[in-house]
Order: sequence, then structure tokens, then C-alpha cells
Amino acid sequence: MSWLLGVLGTVYAYAAMYVMLALLGAMCLAWSVIALPLLYLLPRRAGTAVGRFGIMAGFRLYAWLLVIIGAYRLDLRALDGLRGGPPLILAPNHPSLIDAPLILTRHRSIACVMKGALMRNLFLGAGSRLARYIRSDMPRPMIKEAVADLREGGSLLLFPEGTRTTRAPVNPLTASIGVIAKHAGVAVQTLIIETDSSYLGKGGSLFRRPRLPIRYRVRLGRRFEPPTEVSGFMAALEQEYLEQLSGASPPARVRRTHATVHADGCAR
Repeated sequence: MSWLLGVLGTVYAYAAMYVMLALLGAMCLAWSVIALPLLYLLPRRAGTAVGRFGIMAGFRLYAWLLVIIGAYRLDLRALDGLRGGPPLILAPNHPSLIDAPLILTRHRSIACVMKGALMRNLFLGAGSRLARYIRSDMPRPMIKEAVADLREGGSLLLFPEGTRTTRAPVNPLTASIGVIAKHAGVAVQTLIIETDSSYLGKGGSLFRRPRLPIRYRVRLGRRFEPPTEVSGFMAALEQEYLEQLSGASPPARVRRTHATVHADGCAR
């Protein structure tokens, strides 16, 4: 009987993996079909609002489905306390591809810094351009656009590692986050992502069967005031991640409830 349960568990894990990948692709493609004409029909401000709301709603539905099929146990509740607050730079560590979609489920006014290639992607391009997300591959325009968006009252999602983590607990950080925070005069809120799985990590295969359910939690780290000097800020930011993530235990089991993935509710 134990061998049968093992076989069934393996079949379930593969089925869940392919379902969650197929769902994400289908939902992104469907939103691209809607977003593309809106990109040309709507005024810039209205298009940005619609684009960011659409991404939030779509990823929120996707996160809820991940919980329903038993692929993930999510705890994103810490992000809800940021809703309605002042403009912030949200600065998470970056263990997996799913980090940006899950963080974007919680708020409708977040701009995401992402690779230019993804903004030309069939699945993500039209939606990200409608939401006026910011390309990361041109540093000067990226900093200028990020500062302008923050001054207009939005928040910014920016991974200080620049890509997914390859050297535990964090990669060397890029100074762009300090430059943006200094010029925009906004605080930097660190987000600490904890997961018990390397699935969707840098260098891993999308089709490698993960152990399910994957436990995934986001909690708030230190909030840094706008820096006046970038190098000192970057050193303090790196120390914060090292202290928060070194020896961090995997997230505890989260009950499968609608409270875990709120019911009303930038891959690198």
C-alpha cells in the first residue's frame, strides 16, 4: 500500500506542477490579449491604473488557485499592512521566479522593475507596458522613471540582488536601489521571503518535480529611511538581509484558508 501511495503522490506532484505552469501561461496570455488594445486606446494615467489593477487581480486569482490545488501554502498577510501607506520601495530577497507575482497580488499601485526582454515577451509584454513597468537594462532611464513614479505616489518593487539568488543567503546587491531612494526621498521597506523549496530558483528546471506543498512566507524586515549617502545605505541593507536570512528556518505550515491568500484578492 505504501508504494501505491508513493506512486499516487508522484503523479499528483507532476500533475500539480504542470497545472500551475499552464494556468500561469494561460492567464498571462489572456491578459496580454486584453491589455494590447488598451495600451493604445486609454490615456496614460488611466491605462497605468487599469494595467496595475489587472495584474494584481490576475495574480491574486492565480495565488488562490495555487492554494486550492495544494501546490503552495502561502502566507502573504504581512504585505497587507502596507496597503494605503506612503510610497515605498519594496525590496525583497529573490529566491524564485514566483516572487514578483505573489508580491504584486497585494496592492494595485506598484510599479515593477523588470528586464526589457520580458517587456517584449508574448505572455508579459503588453500587460507590463500597459502598467508602465520600468525596464532595468538601461540604468539612467530606469532610475529616472522609478523616481518619477514614486513622486507621483506609487510604490516600486525592486529586487536589490538584480536576479534570483545564486549565493545563499543573498547575492551582492546593486546600488540602484540606494540611488533611487535618495533621489525620490522615499523609504525602503525590506521584505524577507522564506520558502522551503528551491523550485523556480535560478538555474533550476521549470519541469523538475517539486515536493508539495511548497511553503512560502513573506514577512516585513527593517524599514530604512531615505538615504543621504548611498554606499553606507547599501552596506546596512546587505547586513539586514544577512541577519534576517542566515539560519532562517523554513516557514511553518500555514493552514489552507482564504485568510492565507486574501480573498479580495517581475520575474527575473
